[in-house]
Amino acid sequence: MIRAAVLVTAYLLGSIPFSYIIARRRGVDVRRVGSGNVGATNLMRSVGRGAGLAAFALDFLKGTAATLVARSVSPGGALPALAAATAVLGHMYPVWLRFRGGKGVATACGVFSVLTPAALPPALTIFFVTVWVTKYVSLGSVLASVALAPIAYATGSPAPAVAAASAAAAIIVFRHRSNLIRVRAGTERRIGVRA
Repeated sequence: MIRAAVLVTAYLLGSIPFSYIIARRRGVDVRRVGSGNVGATNLMRSVGRGAGLAAFALDFLKGTAATLVARSVSPGGALPALAAATAVLGHMYPVWLRFRGGKGVATACGVFSVLTPAALPPALTIFFVTVWVTKYVSLGSVLASVALAPIAYATGSPAPAVAAASAAAAIIVFRHRSNLIRVRAGTERRIGVRA
């Protein structure tokens, strides 16, 4: 029962729609502007850089919090990895917004800062280099997510953490499928372009 409660808590933490809340305080429904995605990138394009960075930080912290709660209950087991994946799913499919959420990247950064701390900096480097070269946040997010699990394995992360990174990568790629189609077509918005 305690483990079930931890997973429910992880989901509820992950599902807090900070981008939606911040945008509504500015009189904007982020679901109806730009890409319609309830995430920090769309918020940054539609409301402003400060709002987007605040949402990213809060999404990061909710992922971190969910994973730390699970680790406090079961330090050496698979529960933290399960809670991490559950928090990312909560961000993507929040009960508060009829299961229409963001794409999970910021929350994944938060959970893997706890689960795979040695692997996250190289993955973030891939993200920033990709975005700097291509100006596509979506492409950087996908490449960094895909790279995380192999890097986690190479840096000695526990098997449950590597499995969680693999699962997160799969669903993040799935959530970015329309972005990847637009990247290929040359119609994806580049960073710095307003919604």
